[in-house]
Amino acid sequence: MSFETLRSFADLGFSVAAVIAGGVFIVILLKYILAGVVDDVKSLNGLAGMLNNRVRTMNNDLVRIDALISSRFGLRVDLERLARSDGKTDARKD
Repeated sequence: MSFETLRSFADLGFSVAAVIAGGVFIVILLKYILAGVVDDVKSLNGLAGMLNNRVRTMNNDLVRIDALISSRFGLRVDLERLARSDGKTDARKD
């Protein structure tokens, strides 16, 4: 420790220096905890995006199967349902 640090301890008192050291410790601890939380949120965001893509793909598959079965049995194809589907292609990596 330098002479200036020792002089500040003597001027301020040990209790004030301990409070300052405790505050620095809490700031470092909060940075560490929040960095972990941010990483978890990013991974959950990616997972939610993948699940959203999967649901859209399944929805389009259901619309396609519905149209195929309707045409196979000679029923009228629901054109409104076909128009509502966004036509997203399968972008899964599995």
